[in-house]
Amino acid sequence: MKRVFKTLDGNEAVAYVAFRVNEVIAIYPITPSSNMGEWADQWMSEGKKNIWGTTPSVVEMQSEGGAAGAIHGATAEPGPWLRRSRRRKACC
Repeated sequence: MKRVFKTLDGNEAVAYVAFRVNEVIAIYPITPSSNMGEWADQWMSEGKKNIWGTTPSVVEMQSEGGAAGAIHGATAEPGPWLRRSRRRKACC
């Protein structure tokens, strides 16, 4: 397979990785990282999939505390990565 190289700024690169490996993205847009949330929101509206084949939910919060609380709540329910690791440990 031929590799494709693309030049990105740091915010887009981080947003890309976060979008690909998460199921919930809680954003609180502040300068200079506002475009990270804009990228994630655009990819969600385009229906792009993460590595588990689902489209992450992007939620804009009203404060930094709200964003932190939303992510804390999202991690309370095990994601696919945790369910897989639990299965591996249970069987071996």
